Amino acid sequence: MVEDRPSSVAAIFLDRIESTPDAEAYRFPVLGGRPGGDAGTEGRESGAEPWESLTWAQAGQRVKHVAAGLMDLGVRPEERVAISCSTRVEWILADFGILCAGAATTTIYPSTNAEESAYILADSGSRILVAEDAAQLAKVRGLREQLPDLTHVVVVDGTGVPDDDSGWVLSLAELERRGATYLEAHPTCVADSVAALRPDQLATLIYTSGTTGRPKGVRLVHDTWSYMARGIEATELINAQDVQYLWLPLAHVFGKVLLAAQVGLGHVTAVDGRQDRIAANLPLVRPTFMCAVPRVFEKVYNGMAAKAREGGPTKYKIFKWAAGVAREYARVTQENQRRTGTPSAPFRLARKHALADRLVYSKLRAAFGGNLRACCSGSAALSPEIGYFFSGAGIHILEGYGLTESSAASFVNPAVYRTGTVGKPLPGTEVRLAEDGEVLLRGPGIMEGYHGQPEMTEEVLDPDGWLHTGDIGELSEDGFLTITDRKKDLIKTSNGKYVAPTEVEGQLKAICPFVSNVVVHGAGRNFCSALIALDEPSITTWAEENGLGHLSYSEIVAAPQVRELLEGYVARLNEGLQRWQTIKKFAVLPRDLDLEHGEVTPSQKVKRAVVERNYAHLLEEMYAGTREA
Repeated sequence: MVEDRPSSVAAIFLDRIESTPDAEAYRFPVLGGRPGGDAGTEGRESGAEPWESLTWAQAGQRVKHVAAGLMDLGVRPEERVAISCSTRVEWILADFGILCAGAATTTIYPSTNAEESAYILADSGSRILVAEDAAQLAKVRGLREQLPDLTHVVVVDGTGVPDDDSGWVLSLAELERRGATYLEAHPTCVADSVAALRPDQLATLIYTSGTTGRPKGVRLVHDTWSYMARGIEATELINAQDVQYLWLPLAHVFGKVLLAAQVGLGHVTAVDGRQDRIAANLPLVRPTFMCAVPRVFEKVYNGMAAKAREGGPTKYKIFKWAAGVAREYARVTQENQRRTGTPSAPFRLARKHALADRLVYSKLRAAFGGNLRACCSGSAALSPEIGYFFSGAGIHILEGYGLTESSAASFVNPAVYRTGTVGKPLPGTEVRLAEDGEVLLRGPGIMEGYHGQPEMTEEVLDPDGWLHTGDIGELSEDGFLTITDRKKDLIKTSNGKYVAPTEVEGQLKAICPFVSNVVVHGAGRNFCSALIALDEPSITTWAEENGLGHLSYSEIVAAPQVRELLEGYVARLNEGLQRWQTIKKFAVLPRDLDLEHGEVTPSQKVKRAVVERNYAHLLEEMYAGTREA
């Protein structure tokens, strides 16, 4: 299946339309009579929102109209069409329309500022921009003279968009109407375009999140997505009967690969990128499968702990007991599964687990919709302690691993998974470890290179096709990979000891439900310190319960009672660490890390260098008066 694959995911898309035309493809909220608009009266009164569906045939018709419309605007094979839009069904239709036209998609996060958006558009040479709304249009309208290659902007939601007599701006509906007319005159144009696609033809330019420096355009050809579709299908983790809830940013490779997987399998995908609607949507959608980044699972865990505390000491004690049982149960059953092939647990543990399930776990599963078979976590490391909790509670989190440069899904845990690992390589992907432990990957999912940057390509992609990931890992005898840290993030203290900061950070997040983000620091220092940002809802609830409810968030995090609270958790953390790993000092940040200050990427990866620069004064205070080597 992996070896004998179609030349493009566009071909797989057309095959899907032909094989299951009447099956449901996409499900999406329609607010105020249109996807993504303002809620109508019915939605406000009922507290729910109306959803609509597209069959594969209906989605296919719209995609063909988009493709033909782009051809009518003069777009040619491998020319770039950019999308700057949140996760919604129109993003998907536009993307497949671009691919079916033979063009290549340039992805831009809607949160990207005007300057960087213009850089990506110019660097990619994008001919057309699909912009979500007036706000996205405004980013480029004033920079039109700086973007001579940009011939048109297609706006998805035209609310508030100024009239444009020049023809530079048109609506998505207008593009589709043009496409329908073009198809009448050239009825085979889309089929001919897809048939002409070569596996080595550019399909997508995804710009890296840029934890350091300017983002680089990663060139992914059609064969990478075709391979991903067939490779994920071969794992048998997802099937045609699944209902997926998709909220991840589609500008990110993690979200993008899920589109390829879906057309290969043909399952239903419910699409809504509004993160503040996740909790409300899950019981409505009742997904069997969903993907998320670790921060979502951390927030769910912290939220459960906070709610239990609100219920009083007894309820909180029950929650902490149940969380401990879940972790123990998950560890024991996974270990027995590995040794004997059966996920068994001793009688007494099984009885405790059954009681905890009635009291706590069943409510957690209901919050996820009650049908969830598995979750996939990626983009960053998930703390094993968080993973074991969810596993023991019956929410099976299968960690995966990949980079933008490897089309996202290089590794994924099988159905018989191991918490703390990222699983086994996708069929057709090769892996080996360099002498220093760096993970090297080779296979059809690897990028062609960085757009217009051959020197940077040579730094990570060797002549034999091995991608140097920059991640340090360990391989078990039976092929499970564990990522221990980023090569560039490893800390070497002035005493010559190496520390993997993400490991320490993950352990603190697991034991302290108030931590949102933490950055461990210590390179060239004689001990490790930490910058700790607190989760606002959780710490605010704690403050109300401890006589500090009259304080603002910034006042709460500065309160001596909060520092004393954290000192207890840091002490617990240090008990399980080697001496050189321990956190000797820490500082509580006045706010959480955010995108606005450049401290996290749109996929919530922490930019360590930016955080350390923004809070250099706090770091220096912690090391003031200490003797540095």
